[in-house]
Amino acid sequence: MSDNDVLPIGSIGAVPAYRDVPTYRMFFGNLHVWEGDGWKAESMSWKTGAYVAANLTGPAELTYRGRDAQAFLSSLSINNVREWPVGTSKHLVMPDENGLIANHGLAIRDSEDSFRQLASLPWGVHRLGSAGMDVETSVREIFILQVAGPASLQVLERTLGRDLRDLKFLGIRKVEIAGVEAELELSRIGMAGTLAYEVRGPFDAGPVVYDAVYRAGKDIGLKRLGWRTYAVNHTEGGFPQANCTFLPSVLSDEAFMAAYGAGRSTTMSGSVDPTDLRARYRTPAEVNWDWMAKFDHDFLGRAAVEAEKASPRRKTVILRWNAEDILDVFASHFRPGEEYKYIEFPCAPQQIAGGHADLVTKDDEQVGVASAAVYSYYYREMLSQCVIDIDQAHIGNKVVLHWGDHGGRIKEIRATVERFPYLELPSNRDYDLSTVPSGLPAPAR
Repeated sequence: MSDNDVLPIGSIGAVPAYRDVPTYRMFFGNLHVWEGDGWKAESMSWKTGAYVAANLTGPAELTYRGRDAQAFLSSLSINNVREWPVGTSKHLVMPDENGLIANHGLAIRDSEDSFRQLASLPWGVHRLGSAGMDVETSVREIFILQVAGPASLQVLERTLGRDLRDLKFLGIRKVEIAGVEAELELSRIGMAGTLAYEVRGPFDAGPVVYDAVYRAGKDIGLKRLGWRTYAVNHTEGGFPQANCTFLPSVLSDEAFMAAYGAGRSTTMSGSVDPTDLRARYRTPAEVNWDWMAKFDHDFLGRAAVEAEKASPRRKTVILRWNAEDILDVFASHFRPGEEYKYIEFPCAPQQIAGGHADLVTKDDEQVGVASAAVYSYYYREMLSQCVIDIDQAHIGNKVVLHWGDHGGRIKEIRATVERFPYLELPSNRDYDLSTVPSGLPAPAR
């Protein structure tokens, strides 16, 4: 890093303290980029170029190791972990006794008896105390860099100096960066809804790795994605996320909160009563994850998950807001009297907003609950994820979203049920890598 480009403190959390980054904010116990290169440019980056983000850095890497590690994770997860190949990743979804999602996140199987869980709550550590299994846990502070968008592969090949075309979706590989004395890994996974990767390693190496990636891609338009814009890709790409689009049910577990919830604060905003936590929790079926549930093993909450999979009541869709009604919200700020609640761009309310819940009705009857909304600069639309009754989930259905905070002035916004996910780009799993320019120097002639 050049001394001219960073502040004298050198780094903030896991990123360099760049002089041209306007704002940083505190999340998960660390300072993060709030807005890196402007929210419009950032929100376009995973469609037209690429971004680098350290937004998931903060929660520690948890390792479960021992003879019963696999059985223990199976006892908490709806997923089948018995046929999990070593060296691959899996999205583990962990319900509570009532079938509500208590925890979820990426996990990696390193060996027959060793697993790591990333950017996740210590729900497993909490449950281990009463499990009576031969499992040991350890914690390591790491950085997680997400590099996503159609140019992400080119950026990473430039950074690492090697061909990465053979890394399959969910695959993991040990990598090196010249001048960085740290063990690093690369994974082909991400939340952009299109081609995406993660680079991970020890926390202290985060700033220099971030800078190496940024400098490798800056001249081809790589953007620094901050938390202000981060949840836009989750909504566009169809990725429900604890603390962004819903809350983990651990908030209602008194023992867990007493042990691990110190300092945790959550704002309950939106037109739904703030005391109604259930409206802010989700089940696997409600977020369209019931396909992951395998009933070839016993797990916490299995009866509830199995019953709902057999007869689902709600699912997640995208709501597209009516533009005229949105304009009326803004117009109210230029009229006498009480205005409507302001709509933030690009996320309303600003993230982290898992506690936000807006009432959704049809013919004056409640049919759903909408999460925090995002303004998609790419589509020029206001969108929100909404868990809605199955019989109301068809594309084109007209509903009403109640915008505002419970007890305050409410604006009824017309909304239309749309495709889920909303983003129409090639998925990471199926991305044609031959369309991505090489990041390696042309061979000498």
